[in-house]
Amino acid sequence: MQRLLLLTTAFFGMASFWTGRPAHAIEPVDVALVLVDDVSGSINDDEYKLEKQGYYAAFTSDSVVAAIQGGPVGAVAVMFVEFAGAGQVENVVDWTIVRDADSARAFAQKLQDAPRSSWGHTAIGDGVTLAMQDLAASGVKATRRIIDVAGDGTNNSGRPVEEARDEAAQQGIIINGLAIANESDIPWLQRHTHPPGGLANYYRHSVTAGETSFVLEVHDYHSFGEAVTRKLVQEIARRVAADRNG
Repeated sequence: MQRLLLLTTAFFGMASFWTGRPAHAIEPVDVALVLVDDVSGSINDDEYKLEKQGYYAAFTSDSVVAAIQGGPVGAVAVMFVEFAGAGQVENVVDWTIVRDADSARAFAQKLQDAPRSSWGHTAIGDGVTLAMQDLAASGVKATRRIIDVAGDGTNNSGRPVEEARDEAAQQGIIINGLAIANESDIPWLQRHTHPPGGLANYYRHSVTAGETSFVLEVHDYHSFGEAVTRKLVQEIARRVAADRNG
């Protein structure tokens, strides 16, 4: 028995040597990023499909991969969350370490293949809350922790978004926003998607957190991928936009 124990210890010691890291080492990354995406009822299936295609295009772009590899560690941890109404918030793609074109494409493919999780109201606060929990349980050591919220309307369900935002800010988490223009002419939907001052302004005042936080506006779903690419490069490269208002 003693000999078996010694052999087992030697085996795991060699395994640690071969991999270049301890078996239970915490993975260092430049950024731990939770993408929090709106799948409420105001986003139809065609728009949702364009969103997914946009995320795929962004993560497979040369500029995003170059930004990832240009960091001190050269790797990021990414997770994807979808939110609709209260109780309709789900982890869709688990934590993935992205460090090169192959791992970026693998994450993008998982994201694109995942079915839509739900429909409903818009619980941005619940989405941010789950993202905070995910960051706490990520198992990575990140220089920066970022929550990236993409949506087309105001918080109208679940936890107040300002409360969730303030909690994230207290933890040193940055929240950025991607405000998507919804051109529907339905009166009740207009009030939700076009608050006083505009949706981007609402995101700036009620959703984002952190000194380097920013909001980008997407004026149609066909340009969603381009906006996501810009946002990811800015977040990963830690560039503060000349115009923080997007």
